[in-house]
Amino acid sequence: MKIVLWIGNEPNQKALANKIHSLFPLSGIITETRPYKRKITLSKIIERLFLPSIGRAWWNMRAHYNNAYSNYPQVKTLDVENINSDEAYEFSKNLSPDLIIVSGTRLIKEKMLSLKPYKGILNLHTGLSPYIKGGPNCTNWCIATEQFHLIGNTVMWIDSGIDSGNIVTSEFTELSGIENLEQIHLKVMEHAHELYMKAIKFVADGKTSNVPQASIAKGITYFTKDWNLSKKISLRANISKLNMAVKSNEVNKKRENIIVVRL
Repeated sequence: MKIVLWIGNEPNQKALANKIHSLFPLSGIITETRPYKRKITLSKIIERLFLPSIGRAWWNMRAHYNNAYSNYPQVKTLDVENINSDEAYEFSKNLSPDLIIVSGTRLIKEKMLSLKPYKGILNLHTGLSPYIKGGPNCTNWCIATEQFHLIGNTVMWIDSGIDSGNIVTSEFTELSGIENLEQIHLKVMEHAHELYMKAIKFVADGKTSNVPQASIAKGITYFTKDWNLSKKISLRANISKLNMAVKSNEVNKKRENIIVVRL
């Protein structure tokens, strides 16, 4: 089976590429490296001074994956600024993949979706669809809004919407109730990679799972523009509440009313 990977050029995506390649050799990888725009705002200054644990959690997770995986697999690669570029389209088309795997890119547009590989195009969402969708980070939204029971991951067939494709599989991320924010992020990401590997094997074996999200629930789509200082303050304040909810079994009780798609 010929597999092409479309991913953001981040350490956690590099780790995913290596994990997939170890079991399902890749035919090619396209990385999307977005231009870095440094913008200093009052909100960012306050966050760095008084909420350093938020940024530190994400950067330490990146460092963890950089240390574990120094390079991408030795396959054909292409780096682009936008995954929807003509260059990315031609690269993918020329490889004639049976399966395309997506993670961490901007929204995939119509031209790239028109490739239609035999097996399809899979997308990883580090959130529990359809309940929690969007960005910039669904785990953080779950904590900030005290929806601790909805921390999890989803693998779906991609469509033109925001995390809205039919679901292949979804699972809760299990926590022990003693994690800090950095440990929570790492657990969610490791679980996301494990779930993706499971879904890829499922598809490679010729099995099918195609559950419309509307058949489960409506859910909420969050937007990066709404991830403001007050939400970040709530995130930090609610870590202890999350751990208490896990230890008291409140999280598991609420999960009894949530539908996930298990393979």
